[in-house]
Amino acid sequence: MKRIAVVTPILPVPQDMTRGRFIYETTRALSRIADVKVFLTQAQYPQASWLKPGLHPATVAQTGHSLPGIDVETVNYPALPLVSRVSNGWVAGQRLLKPIRQFAPDIVIGYWVYPEGAGAVHAARQLGLPAVLGALGTDINDRHGLNARLTRRTLHAADRIIFVSQDMRQRAIEEYGVKPDRCATVVNGINTSVFYPQDTATCRAELGVPADAMLMVYVGRLIEAKGLRELIEATDALRKTKPSTKLVIIGEGAFKDQLKQMIQQRNLTAHVQLTGGLLPGEIAKWLNAANLLTLPSWTEGYPNVLVEALACGCPVVATQVGGIPEIVHEDCGLLCPPKQAQALQLALDQALDTTWDRPAIAHRMGRTWDDVAGETLGICVATMNSHGYIPR
Repeated sequence: MKRIAVVTPILPVPQDMTRGRFIYETTRALSRIADVKVFLTQAQYPQASWLKPGLHPATVAQTGHSLPGIDVETVNYPALPLVSRVSNGWVAGQRLLKPIRQFAPDIVIGYWVYPEGAGAVHAARQLGLPAVLGALGTDINDRHGLNARLTRRTLHAADRIIFVSQDMRQRAIEEYGVKPDRCATVVNGINTSVFYPQDTATCRAELGVPADAMLMVYVGRLIEAKGLRELIEATDALRKTKPSTKLVIIGEGAFKDQLKQMIQQRNLTAHVQLTGGLLPGEIAKWLNAANLLTLPSWTEGYPNVLVEALACGCPVVATQVGGIPEIVHEDCGLLCPPKQAQALQLALDQALDTTWDRPAIAHRMGRTWDDVAGETLGICVATMNSHGYIPR
């Protein structure tokens, strides 16, 4: 059985169990067909508040953090905001050397390109192992200046890169100069035992949603780049013509306080509900209760929440960015341009007035995490074979 070390900074943690759920599902499925250990690699900043990152605060799991179905070990490395950006990949790699050596894998996979993916590649090279990177979205799409240069260097250092959408693969080839034969695409799957069609009326009754509500649901991180400002503006305009409009926002993030202010300033407290982060089974209930799911992001990779919504038969309204057009077609949802509240409002309005074939929508979505794991393992084996690595 192949031994695979997975390095990632993103997994569900107690304060946000929706965080990195697709990486968790992938590694859990991979653990059923390979010997896998996941190294949750985290930047550790000084205690002084002025030495902590402000824009994207670090979410740190405690030593001993565990998740069902996977073997997890936390690995912390020291960092300073901005100052250590160039060295973070090397420092993370140095901290990973000992635990990865002790696990003695055949190959290393790093999910999230820089800095933790760079650390995974560095440790693999020191140990004479092949290294595969998993690029997830923001780690490719939202890179500028120094971050872009560090990302480019890391991509070129890996033996193979797995992308979650064809759009991301093409971006890496065109913008980062990665050779096509080093690129693979493995799109995400779904947990079919959780995300499947349920009776809408029953779900609404359980959640306390009125039968006549025009229910829209957002699931994801609460950051401005997810289009949440435009979503609030669109909801405000929409409720004037559709008074029964209700928006439920599921997730946690740095934009939460600003969201609350916007909701209060626009007198939307009766129309917008913030639930915080929820577990997959609870999210599935909301998706089955909803008229639609909306994801008005500025950039995306291959957002799994869209696939999960469609698996429940829930149509979607999303922006035409990243891998979203690979998921959403005219028979299951509507697309609109990003950063345009009025365009979003029109799309939401049209979708709420459309009679969607929910069973047909759900029928299209059958890809599982076992499919994802099988394809990922195949890429790992091919990478080892093509580079002459001999498994222990």
